[in-house]
Amino acid sequence: MRTFLGRALAVIAVLLIPMAGGTISALATFDALSAPGPERPVPAATPLAFDPAEPTAVVVIGDNGAVVSDALAPYEILAASGRFNVYTVASRRRPLPLTGGLDLVPDLSFADLAELTGGAAPTLAVVPAMPDVGEPSTAPVTTWLRDQASRGALLLSVCNGAGVLASAGLLDGRPATAHWMRIGSFESDYPAVNWVHGKRFVDSGTVVTTAGVLSGIDGTLHMIERLAGSTVAANAAKAVRWRYYGNTPPVVTGIAMPAPAAIINAGWTWAPPTVGVMLTPGVGEIDLASVFETHDKSLADRMLAVSADGGPIRSRHGLTFLPRADLAGAAPDLDRLLVPGAGVRLGQVPDGLEPVYVHSGQDFAYNDAVRDLARTTDVATARWTAETMELPTDDLRLDGPAWPWQQTALPILLIFAGIAAVICLPRPRTTRSQISTTTA
Repeated sequence: MRTFLGRALAVIAVLLIPMAGGTISALATFDALSAPGPERPVPAATPLAFDPAEPTAVVVIGDNGAVVSDALAPYEILAASGRFNVYTVASRRRPLPLTGGLDLVPDLSFADLAELTGGAAPTLAVVPAMPDVGEPSTAPVTTWLRDQASRGALLLSVCNGAGVLASAGLLDGRPATAHWMRIGSFESDYPAVNWVHGKRFVDSGTVVTTAGVLSGIDGTLHMIERLAGSTVAANAAKAVRWRYYGNTPPVVTGIAMPAPAAIINAGWTWAPPTVGVMLTPGVGEIDLASVFETHDKSLADRMLAVSADGGPIRSRHGLTFLPRADLAGAAPDLDRLLVPGAGVRLGQVPDGLEPVYVHSGQDFAYNDAVRDLARTTDVATARWTAETMELPTDDLRLDGPAWPWQQTALPILLIFAGIAAVICLPRPRTTRSQISTTTA
């Protein structure tokens, strides 16, 4: 009996070791998603246009950053409409990390915005998901949002930005929604909110909340429709190739079937590929976000933002981004080099790197990014990534390996090797003196 129990405990220990290793690796992967970049000088502020006759819309970035698509997709859509003064704002003007490793220098601090607008509250404040939602570190943002709301600002939360509004008390007594993976915990954390499942956006009057990630596009277009009319909203949707305006797709409402692929990638990709993302002047904000968000959600790659000379770049609608390396210096450590933006072509590239031009310019940017992920990682991971982003995939053809077989094989081999070793352990031998002692 003792021998059996000993072997059983040894087998359990063998099973726990790879599980613990995978868990540690996965947690490290999650922690890295919002890690700040190195210290760098803050580029001088660029003079910003302000038309007092147009409504002002701001995208709020937290002191610890924000989710890249939640911030950049609404920004570009609002800017593309041509009907708003659009800015990114934060409590201070300094480099802030967007998920995946893209560092943004906000256009304005809260104080700068007040000076620019003559103290008037913005017409619309967009609140993306933030890595520290519900934590004391969000106080500068939640305090500012409460003040702006009290002075008439409309609020639009994207994805788990609803948690930021809820923690500020701005959703109490209202219907609201959030990402399908987080809304359950929000129901426990903020019971005064009437949480709604299965909607891409919920309009409660002065506040609109949206479901996961790209549902923020639908919520942004809805706000544009309210403030500038359906024609302006339709043109903005066309400008970014979002074909679902007026025909909102359904949302995911439960754990998706390909989820284990991402879990395996997070826990068992011991040396994830380092993927460089080339920042080029004039690149579209949604093009950038689609690459960082897709690889961020896949948990399969390590991203590194680079520019030709390591200096800042300005995007299509004037945002300032800081790379974390220059291309020549980073090249030896890169496994791939992705180049966001349709029509972008690089000049000289370091030997051994073949640029991958992600965007065709003929389709929605995230469709191209997910296709690239499927080809280079696997289809299951790409489908999981699309579902977590609320990207419709009914007519999205994905080609590539079906599953992350290599990562799956590693823990299985370790487990079987450990079990075999335990089973093959020699039994303890009973000596003649032990027998005599037992008989006596």
